[in-house]
Amino acid sequence: CSLQAGLAVLLKAERLFHSSYHSQAVHIRPVCRGSHWFAQLPYGGFTDASCLAVSWELRQTLTVVFDFFSSGQGKKDWSLFKMFSRTLTDTCPLASQSKVYVDISPKNKEKELLEVSPPPTSVHEAIVQGDKKSYAVYDLLSPSLFNTSRSLNVQLKWKRPQDSSEMPIPTLHAQRYVGGYGLQTGEICTLIYNTHPYRAFPVILLETVPWYLRLYVHTLTIITKGKENKPS
Repeated sequence: CSLQAGLAVLLKAERLFHSSYHSQAVHIRPVCRGSHWFAQLPYGGFTDASCLAVSWELRQTLTVVFDFFSSGQGKKDWSLFKMFSRTLTDTCPLASQSKVYVDISPKNKEKELLEVSPPPTSVHEAIVQGDKKSYAVYDLLSPSLFNTSRSLNVQLKWKRPQDSSEMPIPTLHAQRYVGGYGLQTGEICTLIYNTHPYRAFPVILLETVPWYLRLYVHTLTIITKGKENKPS
């Protein structure tokens, strides 16, 4: 469908590349389609499957972060049209599923502070990093979604203004800065914070290093709570 239908309609380059952050990735992995098993004597157990036919899975991801509050508009309300200058008009006929998820988890358990429109087709609940999350789901394959209007413009509005200090701190967040100068004293420091009261999380750190910068792996040091830690 390219840019004619489906979620890809929103991929307008001039909007994506003027965002606060964007990242594109391509993941390719082998997937086993058929296998047979061998019994392992003498105890009669089974070994791992021996793959007979292999398929290749291609997964493309695009991550974009829009920050309207710090860009001068001063509002936390957003919509698809504000972000992409486009709305969803139809689903791609080749897609087996096409959904939009909006995080509507209440920060205040007693009172709902935000509302989404139009009404979602369903609500999905999941546990993310130990916290219960609620997501409004818009299923583009649902016949009722485009019955009322020819386009879908998902909008989120806050019922009352919020101070920026009230925004919750993410469970996992990071900071990075460059210190020193030159190849001898220059250093890259990455600080990773876990604000969960009791749970630990595995962290995969991916650094994008410019071509003109040379890193010496033997100088890598990882310090956790004041003690040196070795990565796996």
